Amino acid sequence: MNIVLMGYRGTGKSVVGKVLSKRLKRPLYSIDRMITEDQGRPIPEIVAQEGWPRFRELEADMVARVAVRDGCIIDCGGGVVLDAGNVEMLKRNGKVVVLDASRDVILDRLSRGRGRPPLQEGMSFEEEQDKVYAERQPLYAAAADLVCDTSRARPGQTVQEIIERMRNEGWI
Repeated sequence: MNIVLMGYRGTGKSVVGKVLSKRLKRPLYSIDRMITEDQGRPIPEIVAQEGWPRFRELEADMVARVAVRDGCIIDCGGGVVLDAGNVEMLKRNGKVVVLDASRDVILDRLSRGRGRPPLQEGMSFEEEQDKVYAERQPLYAAAADLVCDTSRARPGQTVQEIIERMRNEGWI
């Protein structure tokens, strides 16, 4: 069974995925990193040149490649939840852990930036994040087998929470 990390931008999926992978001695597959490697260019460049719809196609293809694996950690980009087919594939052989954080924490983490492309044009940074988060939140909730708030927790604490809760449920 895979452990699938989902959640909005800035909730800590990549960092938690790395720590969880080391702790459980499971391979880590980062969908965004794999797309970047496969395409030979960063996501902002893919989006600028080909648009979000093309990126979502690349993402769905990578999800299909990774979802069939077993016993791994899968770090999904924040928008993977927009495609119900992605969620269905990932849940066939995995449990979805949704990472969440407060609005202020997310905005603070994202403002430190890593060249993330805008998700919506014509809005302020805060307006964009509020709108997209509100649109995606019900999708994350529907996909979640487990939700962890990373607002105040260090990555190691979140990993410990995931492991304990998954063991209690008999998933690992």
